[in-house]
Amino acid sequence: MDAKSGPPALVQLALIKGFPYYGCMNITLSLDDDLVREVRKIAVERDTTLTGLVRAHLQELAAEHAKSGRKRREIEALRESFEKYQFNMGKRIWKREDLHERR
Repeated sequence: MDAKSGPPALVQLALIKGFPYYGCMNITLSLDDDLVREVRKIAVERDTTLTGLVRAHLQELAAEHAKSGRKRREIEALRESFEKYQFNMGKRIWKREDLHERR
């Protein structure tokens, strides 16, 4: 399969990330038989497959992790900027009520 015949989204992912495959990798999991039976029932109810459920969950997990990592980096950058650019704004001579005067 060449880059032009694969599914567009997967090919684009493979090209952007430089992966030597087309965005799909087979893995082997060892799961309890009862668990597999139950999850397959759930998959049928949701009109998907066991693989589809696992894929969706892992995508959610990865997105959550990326989001938390980005948030952590943004908070750290904010803290660093506070430390780096500390300056004295002078004595506060106003009250909150003065700024938000109601008419």
